[in-house]
Amino acid sequence: MQEMSKKDKTEEMEEVLSNEQAVNGSEGTGDNAEQNTSEKGQEISNEDRLENELGKEKDKFLRLFAEFENYKKRTSKERMDLFKTAGQEVIVSLLPVMDDFERALKELSKSSENELFTGVELIHNKFKETLKTKGLEEVEAKEGDNFDAEIHDAITQIPAPNKKLVGKIIDVVEKGYRLGDKIIRHPKVVVGN
Repeated sequence: MQEMSKKDKTEEMEEVLSNEQAVNGSEGTGDNAEQNTSEKGQEISNEDRLENELGKEKDKFLRLFAEFENYKKRTSKERMDLFKTAGQEVIVSLLPVMDDFERALKELSKSSENELFTGVELIHNKFKETLKTKGLEEVEAKEGDNFDAEIHDAITQIPAPNKKLVGKIIDVVEKGYRLGDKIIRHPKVVVGN
């Protein structure tokens, strides 16, 4: 009960004070009215200023947030590209070994030692499949295909044996390979002119 009466008394006192202020304010001179108007103008201008500052800070925040999102996307893409081509140097250094296997198989096919040929062929196939699981693919280039400077590497041009082979591949000297979407070694070809 005492608490309620204290609250009632404070509310009454606040009402009396606000009434007195209202009466004093209306009885005041014109200077007080001008002062009140200028104070309201300052409050409004302060409010506008604060709203402008808040807008600027929001804009800065949004720009910073967008920049950070772009950074995350860029680093994520770079990381994925790195994983895709992480073993590129190793695979590129193994390509001459693949070429040697193919030369060895070509020569062994001419000999009468079938067991040796079969053994080397098994090792070659296993090596080729292992590199294939790492993303290595052969770039298709065969005799009669159109020459494409973006894919093929022309090592020489010779007169075409017939008119159909002008501007086309006559011979593939060295196979080309791609790792994922990137060509890591262009096929070396002879082109007819």
